Amino acid sequence: MTTLHHATLGGGCFWCLEAVFEEVDGVHDVVSGYAGGHVPDPSYRQVCNGTTGHAEVVQLAYDPSVIRYHDLLEIFFTIHNPTTKNREGADVGPQYRSIILYHTAEQQETAEALIDELSSDGLFGDPIVTEVEPLETFYEAEATHQDYYARNPSQPYCQSVISPKVAKLRQKHADKLA
Repeated sequence: MTTLHHATLGGGCFWCLEAVFEEVDGVHDVVSGYAGGHVPDPSYRQVCNGTTGHAEVVQLAYDPSVIRYHDLLEIFFTIHNPTTKNREGADVGPQYRSIILYHTAEQQETAEALIDELSSDGLFGDPIVTEVEPLETFYEAEATHQDYYARNPSQPYCQSVISPKVAKLRQKHADKLA
């Protein structure tokens, strides 16, 4: 049996990232949560007030023999805007920042190299502001935030914000879908 690896990413609302990565082949589990802050075991309400230092993130358990970490990061950069500090679309605040929380030195190197490559390609037009930091602690979000899109596909936020990101994944990364 293959050992699963973990990736922790934040790029706006965790519901969006969760919905996208749940469709990726080789991703076995996606958990919404909080990381990168200074308050132990924060609640959603605390994180939303923007004072805990935490970002809304997802933690992926993935099979590296099926999908590489680099590929996960390419998907990540496809589905959010990494050039806006503390914001993704209408969601504003440090909890919505673009952040890669690495688990290993190899993940750090991969993330930094990809950011350098995307920056030199000028793909986004503006500078990439994605933070790359070591993961210290991941806190799982409340049960109501897990599988949010799957449970609420008709909700207006899901239709107007999450569905277009899922569609973009399907269009740009069809070869990586489960």
